[in-house]
Amino acid sequence: MSKKKAVNVDGDSAVSEMDIQKGPQRPFLVTEPNPALSKTRLSSTWSEKSVVGALMGVAAAVRLYNLAYPDSVVFDEVHFGGYASKYIQGAFFLDVHPPLAKMLLAGAGKLAGYGGEFGFEDIGIDYPATVPYQVMRFLPAALGVLTVLLMFLTLRASGVRKWVAFAVSLVFTVENSFVTISRYILLDSPLLFFIAAAVYSFKRLELHQTGSLQYYKCLAATGMALGLAMSSKWVGFFTFAWVGVVSVMQLWFQVGDLNKPVPSILKQSAIKASILCVLPMCLYVLFFRIHFQSLPNVTDAAGFFSSAFRTTLHGHTIPANIYAGVGIGSTVTIRHIGTMGGYLHSHNHMYQGGSEQQQVTLYPHLDQNNHWYIEHYNASNTVPTTFEGLEHGTKIRLKHVLTGHRLHSHDHKPPVSVSSDWQKEVSGYGFPEFEGDANDDWIVEIDQEKSTPGEARERVRAIETKFRLRHAMTGCMLFSHQVKLPKWGFEQQEVTCATQGRPDLTLWYIEENTNPLLSEDSEKISYKTPNFWEKLVEIHRKMWHINKSLTDAHMYQSDPIQWPFLLRGISYWSKDSRQVYLLGNAVVWYSVTLFVVIFGLICVGELFVWQLGKPILSDTKILNFHIQTIHYLLGYFIHYLPSFLMGRQMFLHHYLPAYYFGILALAHGLDGLVTFLNRKRPIAYGLVAMFVLGSIAFFVTYSPLVYGLQWTRSQCAKTRLLSNWDYTCAVFPDTYEAYNLIPPAESSDANVAGITDTRDEAKKPDVGLDLESIIANPDPKKFVDQHGNELSPEQVQNIVKEQGGYIKGVSGGENLL
Repeated sequence: MSKKKAVNVDGDSAVSEMDIQKGPQRPFLVTEPNPALSKTRLSSTWSEKSVVGALMGVAAAVRLYNLAYPDSVVFDEVHFGGYASKYIQGAFFLDVHPPLAKMLLAGAGKLAGYGGEFGFEDIGIDYPATVPYQVMRFLPAALGVLTVLLMFLTLRASGVRKWVAFAVSLVFTVENSFVTISRYILLDSPLLFFIAAAVYSFKRLELHQTGSLQYYKCLAATGMALGLAMSSKWVGFFTFAWVGVVSVMQLWFQVGDLNKPVPSILKQSAIKASILCVLPMCLYVLFFRIHFQSLPNVTDAAGFFSSAFRTTLHGHTIPANIYAGVGIGSTVTIRHIGTMGGYLHSHNHMYQGGSEQQQVTLYPHLDQNNHWYIEHYNASNTVPTTFEGLEHGTKIRLKHVLTGHRLHSHDHKPPVSVSSDWQKEVSGYGFPEFEGDANDDWIVEIDQEKSTPGEARERVRAIETKFRLRHAMTGCMLFSHQVKLPKWGFEQQEVTCATQGRPDLTLWYIEENTNPLLSEDSEKISYKTPNFWEKLVEIHRKMWHINKSLTDAHMYQSDPIQWPFLLRGISYWSKDSRQVYLLGNAVVWYSVTLFVVIFGLICVGELFVWQLGKPILSDTKILNFHIQTIHYLLGYFIHYLPSFLMGRQMFLHHYLPAYYFGILALAHGLDGLVTFLNRKRPIAYGLVAMFVLGSIAFFVTYSPLVYGLQWTRSQCAKTRLLSNWDYTCAVFPDTYEAYNLIPPAESSDANVAGITDTRDEAKKPDVGLDLESIIANPDPKKFVDQHGNELSPEQVQNIVKEQGGYIKGVSGGENLL
């Protein structure tokens, strides 16, 4: 049997019936789309154009409103504005994200005449007149507007009624979190735009006959959009995975289509896979090539890369033509391999514990304190007369050139890793004319596998030989890991002597090498300049390493389990008694979370009905509802669930790509509601209208936190629906008239940094005191209210005792009681 009905072209419904044909053995589903379907779902009637025009007008008004304010650095503009400046100046930097979105922001600034001279050092710093920050913010804001358009077109392409698609896109327009992230110099808006473009192109792909010109255009557009998303943030790879999973699902149904020969299916699948894999990866690699070409000048950030990598940058000071032979009497620098810590380093500062001897650390930059003189273990302070190279098993001492102290280990706990029984302290020990002792002795052990084949495996050669230093007395290995000393150790990387641990963390090599016993004709060696692919691999290793290392606690981080429930947001900026706080639109947010649960229950119920022998999914619209909803919820979970595997600090904005897919799924849920209540359609559209009005009302109520508008403390307090919504109402005055009495602050970000300004006492309004207004001063022993009034310890204690709680900015919120 065959069922195929012409589709409705008035925009109310865009779903064709299933085409099920009779085969020799069984009925089968025809997987090629009805040619009329693309005309309906991609219609361009005046009605459709009017809806799109109205939607774009609202989106532009909401997302482009007053981009000039705040006129100071907001949240991660510190990072991404700073990176834009570095692109313009060609100054090398390292970031955990791919380069495309940052390059777009830099391009916007460059086109506006920005020279990259502003550093974006801290949140709250006022923008000077030379920084076209409004233009740089306009780019993500404009992409935010276009993302609204893409949502509407995506919903229409996947079969949602015109007015439902308009309603959900309007709700998306006023979704507080998406509005907030699209107004500043951040990567989230470009990323979401490219993800939305990939989803739209992929959904259009489903509407065209396989092998047609339109089919290949959509396929290429999907591949390009995926490449752009992947090149903006690694989250784009989750979108890439979503396209792959849905494509495999579609292939499963194609295999069952008896109208399609298997060779044809395999051929088209190979072409599709090639375009969807090769094109994104080519774009990804291309943008990294542009990234390298755009940042030719060496900076301190290059210190975290290998010396070979740094030789490709202009202005580097990496030594070249180094004496290859390393021996007794050589002055060397010793570089660690397993971390980005850099060079074995010491300086004239002592440990604040343990032996209290001279600190030995790793330091990533070239420095005179990295130089060590190699001595024979039983001939300290004796100048050699003949060159004696270092071989496997040679016992040596290392004397720090500037301080004269020798590399030393003993039975003391290390300064930071005190709980590790397998690590011992490494220090600098000695004094003038001291001959040294047995705890200064180290045995060279050449690593045959890691060293360059040939002579470098027989004796130590600069650059080529990788070796370990075994402490002769205790047998432990000179070791370093990703642990930093406190401020008294200048936050440099800890060096210890370890009997366990990863073998690569005990590997070292010689970089600089001079020896008066070597002649000018002695063999010299230099780093081999890495090619593009080697640099690409190295930068990805560094990016991955840094991303995993972002484990420090942050006062606004949140756990992925909290995101669907909108338990807390992020303070972006606070100044001049105003605040910007990232918070989702609770009406939309909770509707998405609820729909995910409801759809799961619907599927479980249908399985029970099917098990009882009753037909399910027999209606075309209901079938399309299930297919499209499953596609989008797959996108939701593919973008959300990996967050649970990440050990780094996480924030609410990491949920937004998954949330975008959730809104698309919710739209199909509302469309399904209209279908289900077909005979009571006014009721269905009334429910949709109530949903829209509720979302708009929430946005308007919380708009002061989106735009940094004036607000009063009482109005703010009324909006605290959850205690974890930790925007600080204390930053707002009691009345709007008080704004006229508060002069502009020089710099402040109370919510982010836990610091407020000290202002003219005569002009401070009397707003009263409560626990929420107490904020730590830069001096942790002093406290001020939100306007800078200094409080005595007695006042602080009394307020805490009366109201209970914690003081912000004190040891991460330590209870003073």
